[in-house]
Amino acid sequence: MYPLKEGYEEPIIAFITHLKACEGFEVRVNETATHLFGDFDAIFEGLRSGMKSAWQNHGKSVFVLKVLGANLKGTARDL
Repeated sequence: MYPLKEGYEEPIIAFITHLKACEGFEVRVNETATHLFGDFDAIFEGLRSGMKSAWQNHGKSVFVLKVLGANLKGTARDL
């Protein structure tokens, strides 16, 4: 998430907090990315509702998403 405004930290924290409150998937955060592991439908519903809320509450933001059709949980160092 790249909020297109000053004070970008608060919208990012709110988005991640929303994702962590969702059920059906695990959220892992590091310095450069947020990783989601779990049920496909739950993840995309969490993203959909979180993105909609972010746009409504914080204005313009860019979301960058990479999707891998396999579970690499535990294979990337320091996740």
